[in-house]
Amino acid sequence: MFSKIKENVFLELFIAFFKIGLFTIGGGYAMLPMLRKEVVEKYKWASDEEMMDYFAIGQSTPGIIAINTATFIGYKKKGVLGGIFATLGVVFPSWIIIIGIALFYNQFASNPYVESAFTGIRVVVIVLILNAVIRMGKKAIKNWYSLLIFIIAFVFVAFINVSAIYVILAAGILGIVINSIKEGERNDS
Repeated sequence: MFSKIKENVFLELFIAFFKIGLFTIGGGYAMLPMLRKEVVEKYKWASDEEMMDYFAIGQSTPGIIAINTATFIGYKKKGVLGGIFATLGVVFPSWIIIIGIALFYNQFASNPYVESAFTGIRVVVIVLILNAVIRMGKKAIKNWYSLLIFIIAFVFVAFINVSAIYVILAAGILGIVINSIKEGERNDS
């Protein structure tokens, strides 16, 4: 019986994304290390590059990035039903936690221990996000023009407050233009 359960890809999708959803404190970026461990290393459902693509698409489409990414990966593995199982897996822990918090919020919101715990958790979330950015950056920045796009995008989003949607669209167009020029140069040689 357990071998059948173990071989059930739908159950694997649900459990893998349930774990990711359960321990994703701090939003979608904080899930990157766990997502990589489960999806790329453990189950090999996607490569690092594919995962970055799914994450980028999930970031630029409407909705919650964790849900979008889970849906894309589940769909890739097992179609619509796989997308549903992965999505339910990543959502279910949050749903349980939110209901629990809603039930008991007034009883522990002003507790100094709870406040201190959240202060500590916030710091760890920043570390997780920074770690994910460094790992993804090593994979994504492969040449001078991808470094240039990174710097320009960072400046526009972080300092000029341009909407990330416009920056993503502009970066995509710039990437297409640069690659088209490079392809033209290769064909001319």
